[in-house]
Amino acid sequence: MLDKYLNEFANFLWGTPLLVLILGGGLFFTIYSRFIPFRYLKHGVDIIRGKYDSPDDPGQINHFQALSSALASTVGMGNISGVAVAIQTGGPGALFWMWVSAIVGSATKFFTCSLAVMYRGKDDQGEIQGGPMYVITEALGTRFRPLSLLFSVAGLFGCLSLFQANQLTQIIRDEIFSPYQLFSQNQFIGDLTVGVVIAILVSLVIFGGIRRIGLVASRMVPGMVILYLIAGIFIILYNITDIPNYIALIVRDAFTGEAVLGGAVGTVIITGIRRAAFSNEAGIGTEAMAHGAAKTKEPIREGLVAMIGPFVDTILVCSITAMVILSTGVWENSEANGVTLTTQAFNVGLPVFGKYILLISVLVFSISTMIGYSYYGSKCTAFLFGTRWKKSYRIFYTVTLIIGAVISIDAVINFLDGMFALMAIPTVISSIILAPRVMNAASTYFENLKSKKSA
Repeated sequence: MLDKYLNEFANFLWGTPLLVLILGGGLFFTIYSRFIPFRYLKHGVDIIRGKYDSPDDPGQINHFQALSSALASTVGMGNISGVAVAIQTGGPGALFWMWVSAIVGSATKFFTCSLAVMYRGKDDQGEIQGGPMYVITEALGTRFRPLSLLFSVAGLFGCLSLFQANQLTQIIRDEIFSPYQLFSQNQFIGDLTVGVVIAILVSLVIFGGIRRIGLVASRMVPGMVILYLIAGIFIILYNITDIPNYIALIVRDAFTGEAVLGGAVGTVIITGIRRAAFSNEAGIGTEAMAHGAAKTKEPIREGLVAMIGPFVDTILVCSITAMVILSTGVWENSEANGVTLTTQAFNVGLPVFGKYILLISVLVFSISTMIGYSYYGSKCTAFLFGTRWKKSYRIFYTVTLIIGAVISIDAVINFLDGMFALMAIPTVISSIILAPRVMNAASTYFENLKSKKSA
């Protein structure tokens, strides 16, 4: 019964108006910015490398740590399990719409994360904070405060790592418990045990705050991405002759919906956009909270860093996962969903070693995402109730990891999809309203950049 209500809740919110807002908003940002995310990609990479870092700039973490913290939340189970869910639900064509969402989402992130630095506020301890709720409050005033409250309330629950805990538990159950007949008589106790261990491990990091999160993320994220990519690329190269056929299948299915019952193209589009939002979070606003903590005086500089996220997350990592699933053929011969389907693909593509590589990747991906999301939720808590409630939220957060480990994947996905939809509404609307201010700042920034180069 709960699954049914959550499914109706998510489907209602992810209707045509929200799709128009997210895709249309991203297209607007892309054109209005005159394709800045693509023209200044190299400059964004230079910023990440620390070329423009200054220890005297306001903020809490450097550009690389800010991007790593954001990627720790986006490069995770959405790339491993979320892609599998997209293919099983919407067919191969869903990946095409994930690509579209990522391309226009890069421009969306440029605006939302530039604004997160441009209009930073202060919490009740006087520490600088960023995020859509502060952007709305500082830039749009009290008339728009309901939007900031909507974002923060939805963020309290949307930033719970239920999906990560659920999928990590699932792969441990499939690949460790089942082969050795552990908890075979009582699966719930096994899931509960995993949930408790996860909660303990995550709590050891998240009570250290954003500086510890940024430090841990900057060390974990690059390594986990490289390990996963190497394994995925190896499988793709083994099936390289079939890849053009699967690319053609993705494009064709995106506009025909052949893989979905009844040829429902609308289902393919909705599935792709929903899974892309869960994967790269462009327009959702969570990533703006991490980038809003960057040590910089230049809002545009952080926007340029943030725009790289969707390329890494969706265009690169999600695409590799999809090609592994498609090229190994498991998507046609299995009713499995989520991380189980991806595990089957790695088992076929890399016999003996595949499942262990994926198990390690899932462990690191999910834990790093849980760490990053805790920061987002605590910021929403501090905005609503004050910083003294952060510790209480973190306790609540760790307890929900146990809940996520024992409930169904469908309930988890629909609940989080609904919360993400509610977060996207104030984030995109406020960014569209404030877009001219971002472009004014961008014009000044790039003119100064040209002057320094010519000097």
